[in-house]
This record gives sequence, C-alpha cells and structure tokens, in this order.
Amino acid sequence: MNTNDIVMAIDAEIAQLQKVKALLTETGVPAKRKPGRPAGSPTKAITVAAKPAKRRKMSAEGRAKIAAAQKARWASYKKTAKTAAPSTTPAPAKSVVVSKPIPRKASAKKAKKKVASSKVVL
Repeated sequence: MNTNDIVMAIDAEIAQLQKVKALLTETGVPAKRKPGRPAGSPTKAITVAAKPAKRRKMSAEGRAKIAAAQKARWASYKKTAKTAAPSTTPAPAKSVVVSKPIPRKASAKKAKKKVASSKVVL
C-alpha cells in the first residue's frame, strides 16, 4: 500500500467519525446535569401583572358581635374557674412503704461449705 492510500484511508475514517459525532451531539444525548439552577436562568419568576387583592373590611356591627361572643366565652371560663377552685381539696399524702430486707437463704451457706469441703489437697 502506498502512503497516499494510507493517508486517504485515515482521512475517510476521520470524516466518518466526525459525522457520527455530529449525529450524537444533535440527537440530544443528555449531558449529566449539575445540581442547582441552570446558568443564565432568571432569578425571579415572571409574574403576570395581577390586581392586588382587596382587603375585606369588617363592619362595626360584625366586630361588636365578635367582641360580645369573646366576652361571653371568658365569662363562662372565669365562672367555672371560681366554682372549681374552692371545691377542690388537697390530695392525701402518699403513704410510704418501707421494704424489709430479704433474708438470705440457708441453702446458700450450705453451698459455700460444700464447695470448701470438696477441695482436694495433693
């Protein structure tokens, strides 16, 4: 084979590889994504110009009804607190139980004597 033929074959292979590379990059083979917001993205979400919500106003009559209901709740709470306080008596003192020491069994003493007498002296 001639050197020119070899160079032409190498050029053909390079052209083939470049076509394959172009196909792979164009088909959208996903690259590994990094964590976080993509570079160049806006920092604030685009918002549509919305009308600010109107604050709902409560009538004086409505406020008075709520205040009266709350006062009634507190009055019933205080009434039950006053009636419950005098009727409660202090809890009786707890009785203290003194435990007796557990006596050792006689069998434990016998077992010690048996072990001591079973020693063999050579």
